[in-house]
Amino acid sequence: MTPETKARQQIDQKLEQAGWVIQDMKQLNLGAGRGIAVREYPTDTGPADYVLFVDRTAVGVIEAKKDAAGENITVTENQTERYANATLKWRSDNTPLRFLFEATGQIIRYTDGADPVPRSREIFHFFKPETLATWLAQRETLRRRLAEQMPALPERNLRDCQISAVTGLEKSLALNKPRALVHMATGAGKTFTAITSVYRLLKFGSAKRVLFLVDTRNLGKQAHQEFMAYTPPDDGRKFTELYNVQRLASPNIDPHSQVCISTIQRMYSILSGEPIDESAEDVSLNEVQQTSKQEKFVRYNPAVPVETFDFIVIDECHRSIYNLWKQVLDYFDASLIGLTATPDKRTFGFFNENIVAEYSYEDSVADGVNVGYDVYEIETDITQKGAALKAKEWVDHRDRSTRKKRWAETEDDTTYSGKELDRSVVNVSQIRQVIKAMKAAVETQIFPARKETPKTLIFAKTDSHADDIINMVREVYGQGNAFCKKVTYRAEEDADSILSSFRNDYNPRIAVTVDMIATGTDVKPLEVLLFMRDVRSKGYYEQMKGRGVRSLDSDSLKRVSNSADGAKTRFVLIDAVGVEKSLKTESRPLEKKPGIALTNLLQGVAMGSRDDDTVLSLANRLVRLAKQLDDKAQARIEQASGGIPVGELGKSLIAALDPDAIVQAALSTAKAKGITRSEDTLLPEEIAAARAERVAAACAPFDKPELRDEIENARREREQIIDHINLDQVTYSGFSEQAETQAKAVIQSFADYIAAHKDEIAALGFFYQQPYQRRDLTFDMLEELHEHLSKPPLMLTTERLWNAYARVQTSAVKGADKKRQLTDLVSLVRFALGMDGELKPFAEEVDKRFRAWIFRHNAQRGTAFTPEQTDWLRLMKDHIASSCSINRDDFDYAELADKGGLQKAWGLFGKDLDNLMNEMNGELVA
Repeated sequence: MTPETKARQQIDQKLEQAGWVIQDMKQLNLGAGRGIAVREYPTDTGPADYVLFVDRTAVGVIEAKKDAAGENITVTENQTERYANATLKWRSDNTPLRFLFEATGQIIRYTDGADPVPRSREIFHFFKPETLATWLAQRETLRRRLAEQMPALPERNLRDCQISAVTGLEKSLALNKPRALVHMATGAGKTFTAITSVYRLLKFGSAKRVLFLVDTRNLGKQAHQEFMAYTPPDDGRKFTELYNVQRLASPNIDPHSQVCISTIQRMYSILSGEPIDESAEDVSLNEVQQTSKQEKFVRYNPAVPVETFDFIVIDECHRSIYNLWKQVLDYFDASLIGLTATPDKRTFGFFNENIVAEYSYEDSVADGVNVGYDVYEIETDITQKGAALKAKEWVDHRDRSTRKKRWAETEDDTTYSGKELDRSVVNVSQIRQVIKAMKAAVETQIFPARKETPKTLIFAKTDSHADDIINMVREVYGQGNAFCKKVTYRAEEDADSILSSFRNDYNPRIAVTVDMIATGTDVKPLEVLLFMRDVRSKGYYEQMKGRGVRSLDSDSLKRVSNSADGAKTRFVLIDAVGVEKSLKTESRPLEKKPGIALTNLLQGVAMGSRDDDTVLSLANRLVRLAKQLDDKAQARIEQASGGIPVGELGKSLIAALDPDAIVQAALSTAKAKGITRSEDTLLPEEIAAARAERVAAACAPFDKPELRDEIENARREREQIIDHINLDQVTYSGFSEQAETQAKAVIQSFADYIAAHKDEIAALGFFYQQPYQRRDLTFDMLEELHEHLSKPPLMLTTERLWNAYARVQTSAVKGADKKRQLTDLVSLVRFALGMDGELKPFAEEVDKRFRAWIFRHNAQRGTAFTPEQTDWLRLMKDHIASSCSINRDDFDYAELADKGGLQKAWGLFGKDLDNLMNEMNGELVA
């Protein structure tokens, strides 16, 4: 089968899935269906690969190509247009065909000839015939309506930032930009702004349907409530009285709905064909780790065709546009509108850097939309330094999931760090001291005039940690159950009712959460946030802080906090774990086991201990562990063992010691040697040899240190030691002044890393090999260094490092206000190593060196460089500034290729070009 034939087969299949009847010219029957795709239809410029008929009228053309042509598919557009404008045999109407497609077996591109500026775009699948019929019946295309028919926005009751966002978005859509990002601070009304835009797109743009995409059911509920509460400025009725809004809870999209609210998890389930449990919609994608094994590709679903939605609004888009979930966004032929308060570089990149509105937290505070905050620090001795439990101390051991306790001795000395608190070890005194310090600070320093406890939200590490905190809060404050409640997905009480009470009623005064109201939930009366968990993600941390930024008028605040003296003017972030200073890393928990330590059993077997007690103890422990571990832990162990589940590892040890099986093995061995034996005549050494062989085979997997480590880590995660012996004390309680200290820590970690890895990472080796016998510094080398620095635990981006130096050594740092480039790493490393006394952008240093080099070069030459040569050298210099080096291949890049590329440069410099490039690479970078 030729590549062309294979591509045609795949194209036929996709057309049939979308409801098209495919015919050859000889079998032409335009009454066979509503949509007919006719192969090799004759025109006056040759046969068209496919001509599309809807209701017996020719409406479109498909130009088919083999898969290999996909990389150059846009070249085919001219051919498609030629057929679309050609005269079709037996067709009296010579109007150009409107719908133009280019397709291989893998990709499809589509152009609507009726758009104001027809532009092709890639689509996941062919449209249905009914869709093309609907579009033909409309006077204008959607894109023409967006460009020409959107009226001015009524600005009454809208904030300036909301006006800017709606108008910016509509300008972007009018220009047919496929993706747009609305960056608005938490509390500035992103959802209200989005609904305003959705209303206008439905009413004036005549959009068919809009998908409002969230990543948790909680956000979906909240969005639905806001749609129901929205009253447009030009109509007295509610949004839901004008348009049907469906909150998707099944695979079926209501054909009469104009707005569909769905989690991206549910939509992914519909398109991938994988059923979904509702609980999967309760966990934010920010908390979900995804692997390639989990990947299920979305596939065409005729019940939910690619043209189902005209627009997709993606709430909290910084969390849901990556990994597996991106397939949902790629499936639909819809304009994407992202909403976020905390975009990162990936977010900007995904939305093509098309930021239609930008309203920062600082802007929102200046406008009075949000309130500012102070940071109050609580440090305790054990939070900072950890503690130690001596061997043979009697303490509680608590199962992590059931919370059942057993009273037992610690087997060995157990040392734990502050990072391991509430994971492997719970120190009750540490929790008590933090809560007591918070209570004292709020009552005496932060809100001394208040008669009731301000509404407070505490972020806990786990559900178990949250329960420990709740019990301690009630004890320290001397209050009952109603005073402090848990708000998480796993709370036994209805989370929504607790959240509503926390927002609107007197009690609870304090709520404890793990993640449910970490993002996207509005609790305006909040005035205190207590962090008792660290956060790895900067964006997630900003959103957690965002729970406190909402402004609130005096009357509304007094309804829940009666002694407040006016409107909410600030909130206070109480940092009890160093989250403000943290490099956003979490250390591994460390835990010792009661009885014979599992780690000792594993190590003993690996070292050759084969006695019955050791083997059976390990076997029983593994069988018991198999019943306790979750699927992820089981899978990790199975992978490390080479495919053997942890329970089977234990059972194989037990089976190896089966006396009857040992005897049978000994008899088989004797028979193989030609020795006649019965059970009664087997020699002890023969039985011992058979036992040793069976046990050795069963113990062989434990030779792998990675398997032993995985089992031990999984066991550690199951149980917590309750330390009631080490009493904690507050070492510092006060408002934060740690910015400079944090900057110094960043600089020190950078310096330590450079020194420790100079022999492993090529880019660092380049600087240590100065000035002799070095190879050229390349952009790939810099990328490798940047990748190592920017990932946990360091998280040292060029921007963060530059800002840290600017804070600590202000006079020696230049260009702090400029956008950082990857090549600025060169300047940072040189400055850290003391090679430069001033830190300035790499491009500036290259400029300086270039001027000195070209001056010296002209002085040494018989004739100076010509103006044209100098212009080319400047172009080469600019390329070095952004890429660290230049070679012949680089002349294919746009800025050089546009000027004539390598051929032009060679014509100017001749055989000297290579020498000049080598000189510039050495002089401008070294």
